[in-house]
Amino acid sequence: MIIGNGRVITRDEKKPYIENGAVVIRDNTIIAVGEYSLLKEKYKEEEFIDAKGKVIMPGLINTHMHIYSAFARGMAGKGPAPKNFTDILENLWWRLDKGLTLEDTKYSAYTTYLDCIKNGVTTVFDHHASPYSVEGSLFTIGDAAKELGVRTCLCYETSDRDGEEILKAGIKENINFIKKYNNVNEDMLKGMFGMHAAFTLSDKSLDMCREAMEGLDAGYHIHTSEGIDDLYDSLRNHGKRVVERLMDFDILSDKTIAVHCVHVNSREMEILKQTNTNVVHNPESNMGNAVGCSPVLEFIKRGISVGLGTDGYTSDMMESIKVGNIIHKHNLCDPNVGFNEISAMAFDNNRKISAKYFNKEVGVLKEGAYGDVIIVDYNPLTPLNENNINGHIIFGMSGRCVTDTIINGKVVMRNRLINTVDEEKIFSKSRELAQKLWERI
Repeated sequence: MIIGNGRVITRDEKKPYIENGAVVIRDNTIIAVGEYSLLKEKYKEEEFIDAKGKVIMPGLINTHMHIYSAFARGMAGKGPAPKNFTDILENLWWRLDKGLTLEDTKYSAYTTYLDCIKNGVTTVFDHHASPYSVEGSLFTIGDAAKELGVRTCLCYETSDRDGEEILKAGIKENINFIKKYNNVNEDMLKGMFGMHAAFTLSDKSLDMCREAMEGLDAGYHIHTSEGIDDLYDSLRNHGKRVVERLMDFDILSDKTIAVHCVHVNSREMEILKQTNTNVVHNPESNMGNAVGCSPVLEFIKRGISVGLGTDGYTSDMMESIKVGNIIHKHNLCDPNVGFNEISAMAFDNNRKISAKYFNKEVGVLKEGAYGDVIIVDYNPLTPLNENNINGHIIFGMSGRCVTDTIINGKVVMRNRLINTVDEEKIFSKSRELAQKLWERI
């Protein structure tokens, strides 16, 4: 397959931009990136996808997502208005996830992955919860991902909040999924060990999780100091801050994702750095939940790996990039910050986090990387070159500009039409199930 006749943004430092370029994919791997005319002549027999002057770039990566949250879209709130983040958890998300059946989980996965494809997101790290239908939930999501052709890394949100039996079921679901998919031959599906947050896990439960993970090459995926109550709980009940407690239980490592990290201090930053733990920033979610602005610019200065996610707030990574650019300017009252850092999170660090799980590179167009490519309908009204790529993306593009999505060398969307499933049939069933869920809860 040749994808060509367009402006190519590669994310490869050696050749970041090609004015009229092409990408050649064989099987699931990129075998060449270069000038369109040369590659078209060299690979005459290959299937050709004409970008018609549009932008050709790597598929986007979301390193923290909540697929099940899709069924909250448009749902009316019940009870009093929330006063804080804990109220939001208890009155919205924990009511929603308790009501999910495996069929609900299946269709929230279908619809969310479809939304990702349409926004050019080709790799998704998801964090799932369905406490009254735990068993098989990750496999259900994984089956939807395989059918739609999306690259994904999944985990189940282990927690004490629904009792010990459900805690054990969450541990078992994580371990079973990791054992099945974290092997060298499988590279569309991977598993991590999910945890909700420190404040919903006792010391006994953290020990159980750690013991279950012994001998497995996977990291943890946990919300960390997202709301101030997480910190208060840790100080009050354990005499230490959240990151310190997670370190004491060997949760932190170069394969672990510590999500949010809003309420952390200097010592915790040093621990994150020393353990090579990955932080994932979710600016829209933090603003929506009014939990504060994570000090991720300071993390980056200290050499901590910081990626970018959406936390289920949206499937459009470009939207989160835009918000990430401005939230730190606003928070610090400094117009000179945010732009470079948020670009690094989205385009460099998400790629590095993914590389710890998948066998070949994603998020870059170069020889040997996976064939995850998107075509974006963007005609620059000012010069586009290797020095101003991020400015054009942040200020000119959105996820809905994506016309074509190729994942693992397969075309899953062409000219905004999904090739793998009947989209309207899935959305119709999704609306039916969501209505029933809303009535139940």
